[in-house]
Amino acid sequence: MGTVTKALSLLTFFNQTRTEIGLSDLTRLSGLNKATAYRLMSELQQAGFVEQAGADRAYRLGPEVLRLAALREAAVPILSASRPALDRLSAATGETTHVSLAKEEVLNTIAHAYSPRHATKVMMEDAEVVSYHGTASGLSVLAFADADFVDRVLARPLPAHTGDTLTQPQAIRAQLSAIRADGIAESIGGFEADVHSHAAPIFGPDGKPLGAIAVAAPVTRMTPEARRLIRTELRLAALGLTQSIGGICPPGFPRQVAA
Repeated sequence: MGTVTKALSLLTFFNQTRTEIGLSDLTRLSGLNKATAYRLMSELQQAGFVEQAGADRAYRLGPEVLRLAALREAAVPILSASRPALDRLSAATGETTHVSLAKEEVLNTIAHAYSPRHATKVMMEDAEVVSYHGTASGLSVLAFADADFVDRVLARPLPAHTGDTLTQPQAIRAQLSAIRADGIAESIGGFEADVHSHAAPIFGPDGKPLGAIAVAAPVTRMTPEARRLIRTELRLAALGLTQSIGGICPPGFPRQVAA
């Protein structure tokens, strides 16, 4: 891993519940020694990616992150486009919906929506980091990603998030073949126990997956009728979101979903 990659990887430890991180905690989370972590964070600070705040001088994300996020949103307005799509999908299915963006090693959840229909629901966080192999969102991206990207992801350690997480590369590849034929990925308890998720990829202007839109429901509520409804509405939402950001589906992408 190069110096730039190491430095930028430290930014992935910030999330909704960890908006400020001290150097000692950053050292523990990253596995780097304190001198290396300090040097990398100092370089990020000089570039404006982080800043220090409070009496303990903990790090938080800096203004350069906001500037780049604004440029990204102006170029590919997936965040603003995803919010109404998620609201409509939650209203149609009665379940939690979310959009994730693909990165090299993980996916980042950038937005979610809840339905008021049920008191019990799958809870989400914006900026939540999820894995490729353990989630329906990740599997839907891998199914339509370049082969070398899939190879890199599956060559890494694949932790078991639950007892139902697939961690064998060959078994995952077999799933990807089925997802390519169907256009929809499913995960039952792969990332969080008792959660049944469906996801479909969102494509950019080059026909490559930028991320995924997903519906997450408690396993106990996933009747055959609910599954059919979710798959139908999810397909419409994914195609609509791809179109709204100027994306195109790759040749052969299935427009109809098997029941």
